[in-house]
Amino acid sequence: MRKRLPAQSPQTLDRFKLFIFPSAAGAGFLVVTLLLWLVGTNYENNLVIGLAFLLTSLFVVSILHTFGNLSGVTLRALDSVPAFVGEDAEVTLLVSAEGGRQYENILLGWPDGSTVAANLLDSRETRCKLFVPTRERGWMDPGRLLVETYYPLGLMRCWTWLDLDIRVLVYPRPIYGGKVPPAEAVADDGSLAADHGSEDFNGLKAYRPGESLRHIAWKHYARGQGLHTKDFTALVDQRLWLDWEFFDRFDKEGRLSRLCYWVLEISKTQNEYGLRLPGVEIRPGKGLEHKQQVLKALALFAPPARAARQVAA
Repeated sequence: MRKRLPAQSPQTLDRFKLFIFPSAAGAGFLVVTLLLWLVGTNYENNLVIGLAFLLTSLFVVSILHTFGNLSGVTLRALDSVPAFVGEDAEVTLLVSAEGGRQYENILLGWPDGSTVAANLLDSRETRCKLFVPTRERGWMDPGRLLVETYYPLGLMRCWTWLDLDIRVLVYPRPIYGGKVPPAEAVADDGSLAADHGSEDFNGLKAYRPGESLRHIAWKHYARGQGLHTKDFTALVDQRLWLDWEFFDRFDKEGRLSRLCYWVLEISKTQNEYGLRLPGVEIRPGKGLEHKQQVLKALALFAPPARAARQVAA
């Protein structure tokens, strides 16, 4: 199958990729035709024999039309929408054909997913959205797509299995994670910062013995307003860090699911948040692009090998 139908996109259906065989209705049709022929031959009834030959001709014509309803059709994978484990992932396909031929009732779907019918009547192309269930996080290969048709009479089934080289990104299943991880004071350069420093003037405070004379507000003292010192604060802001170690009572997938939950919750606000995983760190940020970056990191996370950790240590 892999040699005859390799993974690629787009793919155009031809006689080398298509299979055709009588359907259940077609098999019954053949049995009835054979019985008519036997009865007509046994009783030398030309009318019954003629009917048997007419039905046989209809069956042969059905073979040609059913095969032609797929031959020449091109399928292309356009895109896929990431999903969470347990949800159905959405995949968009483009079905097209050259020339003025019309194609009807082309069935597309995965064995364990949804099936849609595509028709090329007044247009040369159409877009189809299919859904496939997800079971585990990471890059998912939905497998070979079943393309089939029974058109026009349902006597024949023409089909093929195509690998359109589709990959779907599956995020961890979000699970409520209890309290939100605590925020940290983060300096502009991304490092942890103290609450007070000497970068930005914050006001005056009463002088306490032992404080630096360099910070005394001498002008205020000269006006008789008492001894005060200048208070400075560092340029800091509160950002949330979603840390792997915060959920240490859970296993690997449990941690990822709870981190995923808080990514979704915090992204609904205007707060900035970052992610810390073993071997992975994403600086605090916000917005749709940042959210997708963090979710992708959770989906593709693989803990470093034990040997690698020992070497690093």
